[in-house]
Amino acid sequence: LEVLHDREYRVRAYRVSEEELLIRGAVRDQKPPGLYLAEDDRPLTIHHMQVELRVAFPALEIVGAEVLFEVHPHASCPRIVDHYCGLVGLSIGRGFTHKVRELFGGPRGCTHTTALLMAMAPVAVQCSWSMQASASRRGMSSPPDPRTLSPQDREALWHSNLNTCHVWADQSEHVAVLRAGGEPELPLPIRQRYDDLGLDPGDRGPT
Repeated sequence: LEVLHDREYRVRAYRVSEEELLIRGAVRDQKPPGLYLAEDDRPLTIHHMQVELRVAFPALEIVGAEVLFEVHPHASCPRIVDHYCGLVGLSIGRGFTHKVRELFGGPRGCTHTTALLMAMAPVAVQCSWSMQASASRRGMSSPPDPRTLSPQDREALWHSNLNTCHVWADQSEHVAVLRAGGEPELPLPIRQRYDDLGLDPGDRGPT
């Protein structure tokens, strides 16, 4: 098949401290070599936008935002960059997508930057689990044992995932097991990695 367009998203999250995350994202659109100029043997980048968000943890509130237009098709494109300062103060958790569309959708923003923000939000949410794992690995804390927690505290461990997809639907089998006191299911890729390394998931301690 003839390649007509290539869009790539890249999002990476960093731990700045126990109270702050840094989320960096980029979106890049390229046309394949020779599409516009037969003599051109290099991909042609049309859009390359970068976003850097500083996010308070565990509140997931944006405390800093910076947008950079590395490559853009029109000289006037960067005029909208400062408008994205309006991200500061927003929660990057539930409701973020709706708020971003409201503030930056259509003529109120850059469609590519706004699409990138949509891709960045789930990464910040995923960091809740990663921060816990990082703290445990560094000896800063131990994972809580759900068996010793009250039902309310146990649900607080995973409440941010509730109704984010069909697996985590309020009435799903998965959630019912957790509410009944069952242990969180070990994600399949992690279970596979245990197998690959010849390790026993049962030795990992309480989840």
